[in-house]
Amino acid sequence: MTPTGTLQVADPVLDVRGLSARYGHVEALKSADISAGKGELVAVLGPNGAGKSTLLRAIMGLIPNEGEVRFLGNSLPRRDPVGAATKGVVLVPEGRGIFGPMTVLENLELGAYKIGGDRQEMERRLTHVFELFPRVKERLKQVAGSMSGGEQQMVAVGRAMMADPKVLLLDEPSLGLAPRVTGEILETLGTLSASGLPVVLVEQKAPLALKLACRAYLLSLGRIVATINPREVKSHDELAQYYFA
Repeated sequence: MTPTGTLQVADPVLDVRGLSARYGHVEALKSADISAGKGELVAVLGPNGAGKSTLLRAIMGLIPNEGEVRFLGNSLPRRDPVGAATKGVVLVPEGRGIFGPMTVLENLELGAYKIGGDRQEMERRLTHVFELFPRVKERLKQVAGSMSGGEQQMVAVGRAMMADPKVLLLDEPSLGLAPRVTGEILETLGTLSASGLPVVLVEQKAPLALKLACRAYLLSLGRIVATINPREVKSHDELAQYYFA
């Protein structure tokens, strides 16, 4: 385990520096630095209430924040989530956020709203999603809210991929899912990062996340207390001591 910042990538696609955020008078995130380069999956770990979701929301500009978020060398606006998504920074939120009364296909098409009526591009993106999640293709006409939790999470990730992300942010994708489904979804995220897509993964299931991550940031009480190389983690006890630093 190393001090914060010593494992930052040399030429990051996403570069977060000194990012802080608060809810009212409560500072939930304190001067966080993280980075993700091409083909990297980086994990953000920590106990409940550590500030993990706040970090992703601040990166997207969904909440007031201070500091800098740079994407491909340019600063993202602080309070412009639509602008961030349009540039290619795409968030899959905690709880999935799919539209339950709509069909699976309608949910997916919403992710590609930027392309307008370009049906050829729409089909190309749908084909990519079907390659990642064949089960989604089988459920296109199904009302999304009637699907299992795992299938809904596949739709949520698929919808994000329909936006053609340049960086993919995911908040607790395994929440409430069976271990087998969790493994399937996380394996897909590993495939995406191996294809060159930077992935920032907030995850409670630290052992699973560390199997995929090239680097992990440990959050405790709103601060990044350590940056780690997953291959150097020798035990759960060694990791846990940072959760309560």
